[in-house]
Amino acid sequence: MDWRGSSRRDFLKVLGTAAAAAALPLPGRGAEQPGVPGPTASDRVFVTAEDSNTIVVIDPARNAVETTINLTSFDEDPRPPFRLVTGGVMPTHAAMIHKPLYHGCIDAHGVVPSPDGWMLATCGRGSSNLFLIDTGRRAVLGNQLNPQASPATNPERISSGILVGREPHEPTFTRSGREIWVALRGEERIAVVDVERALRQVGGPDAGAVVAYLPTVSGPSQAWFNADGTIAFVASQKASKVDVLRVDPAGATRALPRRLTILDVSEQDPRGFTPFLKSSPDGKEIWFSHKLSDAVSGRLTAEPFGLVGAVALGDGARPNHLEFVENPKGKVIYVTQARVDDGGPGGVGSSRIAIVDRSAPPGQRKVVGSFFSHGREAHGIWVDPSGTRLYVTHEQDELPGTPNAGQTVTTAFDVSDPLAPLFVAQIPLGALALPSGELRNKKGINLVYLRPGHRSATA
Repeated sequence: MDWRGSSRRDFLKVLGTAAAAAALPLPGRGAEQPGVPGPTASDRVFVTAEDSNTIVVIDPARNAVETTINLTSFDEDPRPPFRLVTGGVMPTHAAMIHKPLYHGCIDAHGVVPSPDGWMLATCGRGSSNLFLIDTGRRAVLGNQLNPQASPATNPERISSGILVGREPHEPTFTRSGREIWVALRGEERIAVVDVERALRQVGGPDAGAVVAYLPTVSGPSQAWFNADGTIAFVASQKASKVDVLRVDPAGATRALPRRLTILDVSEQDPRGFTPFLKSSPDGKEIWFSHKLSDAVSGRLTAEPFGLVGAVALGDGARPNHLEFVENPKGKVIYVTQARVDDGGPGGVGSSRIAIVDRSAPPGQRKVVGSFFSHGREAHGIWVDPSGTRLYVTHEQDELPGTPNAGQTVTTAFDVSDPLAPLFVAQIPLGALALPSGELRNKKGINLVYLRPGHRSATA
């Protein structure tokens, strides 16, 4: 399939072969593949910017912004209430998204690739919906032609997405790619979205894309699956618990998941606030970020789901996301920290990224070092398929008097030696060009690194 041009029909075709493809020995399934090249011309990094409701696309070969995907409904109508610039004045973004006629995304947050990488799913936390993104065309699926299109307006009208429930935090594709599980942080359940129905629903009549609601722990933050897709782990931001469910690996909701157990993680996360989890490249371990407890922990993905590590990061570290990096020179877990420390590179405030040595035996994992993220309030983190290039995005803008003052940044690192990362670039996220003005891409939350033909971390 052409990475640069795809359609809903293409996606449905891909979906029909996804389960069979999951068994193929394609490169890039994990981050430890020997001989896989570093960034190529077709690779892209997708960053969700929560405050601007945009997705920024970075070309890692140039470490520069290629384009911005618009999830707002600004400038769909030439009249002032719909314009980013109203009466000659550019209002705050927060003021615009609360106007009664705004129908775009509110608080774009979690983003995840489909197993084959042809599609992204992202949530609007404040608008309670799920959007699907065509990664080849860099476009929202389901948008319609704007009947009022002119040089002064946008050519398309944003899709309403798929309404899923209160405070959708992070979506996750099942390993088969047939379903998207959306953790509803404001509820006690997960919305299960059938991908084929969703592709028919966006921009069209309601096709019943949400096929089930799964009761789970209070305040579910995210779900993630073991390597063969038979077990789902669900973390919580309201309880010191992890829900563990038995899943049909084919992704058929006719065989509803059943609860295996609820893990008590109060010793590792006494404050009950775990926003993120991810499995190791070999699928044998699942690791959790315990933000308010300033720690991370890992468990086996096979019963009885024993503890393989509990790592304290220090008071006020406030871990956000974690990523596994494995190559011939090392095997580590990187953990982004929200805390901003003074005295970063060049005397500029910066967050740190903790390095946990995963080559140590279970029970002996510990922080062996850290490095500055070269940005303020590090959040999303993702490695390329070769396991040698790392990207980190940040929530806060850079301070006055710094090279990218007033900009939200994503940073790149050479991690050919995972224990000694080298800073490569600080990439300002720039702005979305709208007919009535520029909307600055602001507050990076999540990012993913995609390469055509290589499986994503969800495969």
